[in-house]
Amino acid sequence: MTRQTVRPAIHGLLTLLLLGVAGSASAGDMETVRVAPDGKGFVLDPSGERFVPWGHNYASVDLMERLRKDPGRVEREFAEMKAAGTTVARIHPEMPSILLGPDQVAPQALEQLERLLQVAEAAGIRLKVTGLACYQIKDRMAWYDALAEKERWQTQAFFWETIARTCADSPAIFAYDLVNEPGAIGKPDEGWYLGRMGDVEFCQRLSLDAGDRRGDEIFRAWTKQMVSAIRKHDQTHLITMGMLPFPGAYKTAAEQLDFVSPHLYPKAGKVDDEIKRLKQFDWGKPIVIGETFPLRCGADDEREFLLKSRPFAHGWIGHWPDESPAELAELKAAGKATIHNAIWLSWVDLFRELGPQMTGETPAGNEPIPPP
Repeated sequence: MTRQTVRPAIHGLLTLLLLGVAGSASAGDMETVRVAPDGKGFVLDPSGERFVPWGHNYASVDLMERLRKDPGRVEREFAEMKAAGTTVARIHPEMPSILLGPDQVAPQALEQLERLLQVAEAAGIRLKVTGLACYQIKDRMAWYDALAEKERWQTQAFFWETIARTCADSPAIFAYDLVNEPGAIGKPDEGWYLGRMGDVEFCQRLSLDAGDRRGDEIFRAWTKQMVSAIRKHDQTHLITMGMLPFPGAYKTAAEQLDFVSPHLYPKAGKVDDEIKRLKQFDWGKPIVIGETFPLRCGADDEREFLLKSRPFAHGWIGHWPDESPAELAELKAAGKATIHNAIWLSWVDLFRELGPQMTGETPAGNEPIPPP
């Protein structure tokens, strides 16, 4: 059953109407997100209104291809995310789609990125732009992986200069996310990538020849170089890094970041353990949980984790399904939903349910927290 055969024509019309409503309310009116004066969360400038990142990772392994082949789908899905209460979408424009060489940009890729900025602004959703993604193994750039560390870092800085130059004036940018879940040190025979899941690898190492340098020294130097590259062109938007659940590894990198972004997936029956881990990322800066999802637990444990995390975190980002939530609901109603479908639908339902509480529309403390 395909997206085209399931979704009736009326749904497309409703989506266009949603985009029109969101666009009329938000295009040209989006304010810049800044860290709150007290360092606890975010505010909009110049209004000073509180802003809570509440959203999803979107199209994490095929964003640029999706934009190229079916931009209408991207528009529809941004409208669907907005209708569900989304304020932030974390996107992953893959590096092989952006760069043709160490200092050569693919012009059509920047046109696609600019179009995505327009879609996000029209929908009233801000973007958390994750950089340096080389997730799809089949698309890896041989010239890039053959570079020595110094030249590789220079190419990564060039990538970020390119992105920042393109995005600097867009009100749709929430933050630049330097890289997804990096490791500081590896060995030459291990290669640059790790974190394999099927045909993709989601993590990168920063060095394969550390010498006598410690991991914290590598993180500090690399982060400084990437932040400097962005700030050449964008002095306004926030900068962070997607972090594995190992707080000790990233503390030095966080010194130069505007906020901290750990990825935390609670285990069934062990929500309090994940809350303890979250608290270890408290380095005096706002915390946005850049990835969470009922991956290793059910919806009830995920709900408990989200509600209990509110005293410590200031934003939360899950994952948006490739299937439309309407399709998932239809499959469930027809008794045809797989376990995979059910997990995704449970997340979307939970996201909609908790949105008002997580973003502050419902005052904290007015709802029960499930017991551990």
